[in-house]
Amino acid sequence: MPRTRIPCTTRRYALFSAALLAVGLTTGISAVIPATAAPSSVLTKSAQDVTSPGANPANHGDTVNWSIGYTDNGSATPAPATITDPISAAATAQTYMPGSLHAPPGWTPSWSTDGSTFQSTDPGTATTAVRASNPSARPGGTSISNPLLAPVQATATATGGDGYTPILHRTASGAVESWNFYHHNAASQPKAVCVDLLTGALCAGGPWPKPLNTAPGPLGSGATGDIATPLTPQYVQDPARPDVVYYAAVTVASVGVGCIDLAARANCGYFPLQNTGGSPVVSGLAGLVALGGNMYGVSTNGQVLCLSIASQTPCAGQPYAAIVPPNNTGGLYLGSMTLAGGKIFASSSPQGSAQPMLGCFDPATNTVCVGWASPHAVGAAGYFAYGAYTAYDTSGAEIGACVSVVNTPLTTCYTIAGAPLAAPAGLAFPAGALSFNPTTITAPNGRLQSYFPIWGGAVAGASVCYDWNSAAPCAGVPNPQTHPGVNGGATRDYGYAYDSTTQCLIGLGDAGVLFSQDPTTGGSPCVHSGAKVALNPSAFYCDGGAGHVRGYQKAQLENINLADVNLGASTAVVSDSGGAQIATLGFAADGSVDLSGISVTAHPDITVDAHLVLLNGNDFTGGNHPDMVVSFVGDAPQVCFRTTVAAACTVTSLADTATGVDSTGSFSSNAVSLRVAPGPNCQPKVSVNKEICAAHSDHLADCGPGGVGPWVKQTPLGVLYVHAFWRITVGNAGPVGITQATVVDPAEPSCASAAGTFDLAAGASTQFYCGSSIAVLDKPFTNTASVSYLPMNSPDGTPPSTAGPSSATACQFVCAS
Repeated sequence: MPRTRIPCTTRRYALFSAALLAVGLTTGISAVIPATAAPSSVLTKSAQDVTSPGANPANHGDTVNWSIGYTDNGSATPAPATITDPISAAATAQTYMPGSLHAPPGWTPSWSTDGSTFQSTDPGTATTAVRASNPSARPGGTSISNPLLAPVQATATATGGDGYTPILHRTASGAVESWNFYHHNAASQPKAVCVDLLTGALCAGGPWPKPLNTAPGPLGSGATGDIATPLTPQYVQDPARPDVVYYAAVTVASVGVGCIDLAARANCGYFPLQNTGGSPVVSGLAGLVALGGNMYGVSTNGQVLCLSIASQTPCAGQPYAAIVPPNNTGGLYLGSMTLAGGKIFASSSPQGSAQPMLGCFDPATNTVCVGWASPHAVGAAGYFAYGAYTAYDTSGAEIGACVSVVNTPLTTCYTIAGAPLAAPAGLAFPAGALSFNPTTITAPNGRLQSYFPIWGGAVAGASVCYDWNSAAPCAGVPNPQTHPGVNGGATRDYGYAYDSTTQCLIGLGDAGVLFSQDPTTGGSPCVHSGAKVALNPSAFYCDGGAGHVRGYQKAQLENINLADVNLGASTAVVSDSGGAQIATLGFAADGSVDLSGISVTAHPDITVDAHLVLLNGNDFTGGNHPDMVVSFVGDAPQVCFRTTVAAACTVTSLADTATGVDSTGSFSSNAVSLRVAPGPNCQPKVSVNKEICAAHSDHLADCGPGGVGPWVKQTPLGVLYVHAFWRITVGNAGPVGITQATVVDPAEPSCASAAGTFDLAAGASTQFYCGSSIAVLDKPFTNTASVSYLPMNSPDGTPPSTAGPSSATACQFVCAS
């Protein structure tokens, strides 16, 4: 067998290593192999000219987009990360463009005017540094996480007993809040309450409740409100701005629509629709309901009120004709509203000997519906009703409207056309119980079901469930369904909000206790969880480039024991930005959902709703916070901001370097330098002066570099011998420098050679010296020079400019040709 020859150096290294190992073994000293240092995270900086795309260099006055790509090489677990970018020569060479700071989803932007203290609001052009921070950055950075909501336990809400139906609000960070307003509450009294369902405590920013006001601005505190609320409120969320909620409002001078921005914790205005007073008296209203881009209510005088959602202005011609008899119970409207078949229905319960009535309004004609010239009775004289609700057939189609009067099981219904309609079969309320407007949903079992809140008489609080698809009470749910585990059963239910993500009903009642109910079993608490995550991959990038996103990846449950989740019964529903469902997907055994089959081209942004059925709530205790993370495959996320290049001609370049800190330590980006073209108002002022030395032949040292000359434009007779000595002075009066400058001297190439190629700053000058052999001149010899140059930072392809010409003349024996 042939022998393998080991190179000498290799053999020496092997013997040396063996010797070290032997020493270690015999002396007890271990051989130490240096560990490879973990790589730090990386920031990649670039700049794009937004005003003149592709321009190089940029121009004065251009807008420049500075982008920083962040590659997170940190730990696999989420960790804080911060990117800071000082704006070089802020306010002198460039100025921050207000509103231009872009942080990827999950990151929080901040601004500084001194480079060290950062604030959460944009100070505009005074900004000298920008920052983006993420408390839980993940390697790759191409994901969004939101917390999973724990099973909602019974929570006292500080409602004072008069908080009405909950309004659910999901914040940008994934928090889930339940808001409610006191009903039939005086104008000055505080009445808005917010509960954080993730913690079961009142929201930050208290004290709660807070007053409601007509003037836009942050929610105040104390008895400082100027809006009163109705008896049976109904709310409308703005379809274009789901954080904005409209509610029926009453002021001293009018009735109308109030506005509150839940995300901003602020009043967003009041829009009057009808003056108070008159006869029949206007003192309150029922509603609101939304249809066809408008909101509708009914005044205590029976007239229909209308406000455009988009313009927030009263609809043309409103208030419209009365559709129900006036009712005024202590200044409040006793009744409610519902929609069916494109029509608006309202119940009205005049006090005294009058019968409760149901009326119909047609928004297509802005008058009473056909078949409803007079309102229809829904009970005997002396009875009253709080609600009005839609009736459906077994296919789920809207077929009419119903009213259930209180203190009796009586329910009366009419078709949309006004004909009598049989009451829902089997729907019954206990004698003496008050019933309120139901919450109607497509339940997790896929059936259209209404949940009626009731209380009164022998019922301390309960819900009644009706299945419209089967035209019968809901199967598997006791009727009525009480809540014995909530405040000892004393809930006095007013209404429910359905959380389609956790698939739980969130209830509230006169007892002021917030609670959850399983819509399938009726049990409380509802042992479900879930999270809603909206993912728009393009929002992670801001450099204007293409090809950053390559596809969706997965949704993953984190920080939860999967043995506590019924994965087989849990699903993730994927929808597009318009709410259209794309797919319903199951969870794998590792708690993930594969999203790679969804086209990022066809669906550039998606929302993933995870519906989790829990076996218990053990994972939502202590400091543990389960999450759902939705990710895509793409380039590192980017932070961007824009600046405007100053007009001053002294600005010839911009530079920028960003810094970062995360679990890998501190690091810096590459330095980016951007040249700035001089532009038409910033051209250099170049001068050329060609001279000849007039020293006598015995003083020729005066004609060399730095020589005193004299330097003249024409020599006198008898001075020159056999040589002429030239001086070329090039000056630049500014305001910018020149580059690639050369002397052009056709008559004497040595002058061009002496100058070579040179640069000259603004305000500077330079001199070049050269000579000519003239022998005997029988006539004057004139030498002419000029300078070819480019202004500093000229764009590629700019033709050279020329300064001059300038001439000097040598005379030996004659000075006239």
